[in-house]
Amino acid sequence: MVYDLQEAIELLSRTPKVLRELLGGLEDNWVTFHKHPHAFSPSDVIGHLIAGEQTDWILRMKIMLSKDGSKAFPPFNREGFDKRLTLKERLDQFEALRAQNLVTLKEIVTVNDLQKTGIHPEFGEVTLQQHLATWVVHDLTHLFQITESLALRYKESVGPWVPYLRVLNV
Repeated sequence: MVYDLQEAIELLSRTPKVLRELLGGLEDNWVTFHKHPHAFSPSDVIGHLIAGEQTDWILRMKIMLSKDGSKAFPPFNREGFDKRLTLKERLDQFEALRAQNLVTLKEIVTVNDLQKTGIHPEFGEVTLQQHLATWVVHDLTHLFQITESLALRYKESVGPWVPYLRVLNV
């Protein structure tokens, strides 16, 4: 499938609403559940998404669009988020940052920019199109991660249906 900037924006704009509907108002035992000790809880995922909004997607996009200076991306700290915030505060912050970042994206990126490049610390040269497509799939990956975490809380309770419930067998 060919990347489409407007389709990407359409999906990116929905993520905050989907997360608020899915997680907003749930008891802590749902949103703080960890699949294993080193896994993000659903609440942690929102913190991680905030970190991406603050220090990854738009920052790296601007580096690729820059006419001068280094095209090297700074490393991204996937755990660089404020662990003291409540889930509601995280959802509010994520929603505000995403809205602001989408305004920036719409204002400064054109289809003609999609082949501009930057230097990723792990992958080397990447295009803006790859970066923006990754932003979309990154959201979808974390939506899956959150639903998996929620489902796993009931893995033992569903009894013999475990083999038929794909989310419990990933």
